Amino acid sequence: MFDSQTFIAFLAASVLIILAPGPAQALVLARSLGSGGRRAGVLTALGLNVGTLVHAIAAGLGLSAVLATSAVAFSAVKYAGAAYLIYLGVRSVLASQQRDAASLTVFGERDSGGAFAKAIVTGVLNPKLAIFFLAFLPQFVDPARASVPLQFLFLGCVIAAIDIAYESALAYLAAGVGGRLMRHPRVATWRERITGLALIGLGLRLALSRRS
Repeated sequence: MFDSQTFIAFLAASVLIILAPGPAQALVLARSLGSGGRRAGVLTALGLNVGTLVHAIAAGLGLSAVLATSAVAFSAVKYAGAAYLIYLGVRSVLASQQRDAASLTVFGERDSGGAFAKAIVTGVLNPKLAIFFLAFLPQFVDPARASVPLQFLFLGCVIAAIDIAYESALAYLAAGVGGRLMRHPRVATWRERITGLALIGLGLRLALSRRS
């Protein structure tokens, strides 16, 4: 489907892009350092990359062009995503004030179970990701070789696989530190608050972002 030079160039560019610090890594770290621990971090990485595949398919079908050209569509998706992140952050901060050490552990189990679905919503409602794929992936697609949507999907799968591996490693490292701190109830409560504030910050960052 791709010649070796094109695919190697794509892999190199993808790795460099993924290694650059960004909101996705921040969200994974926040979840890993929260009460959900390693499981929540890995599930967040998986969920975010389901969003990656959705945007890759959308770009292949030309749907992402709507977000790139329509200010109304871009703003609608952007503010929906920002509102969702802020909602999760506020809920986490409020929960930290109402929960004692025992219930924190129970919340962590439930939270990690919902981390996957929440991350999917977050990933899908990221218009910047849609526009990124529309700009980045066509550089490596050759319509003469195979179906364009299929090529977009394949490249999206490759990016998602690399990103999941990297962000899962971050989750394991963060949870290793966070797991030891979780033994202290006061630290655990503050960790919940920090996680919530991180989510709120990511939501505000998305709300203030522009298409360019």
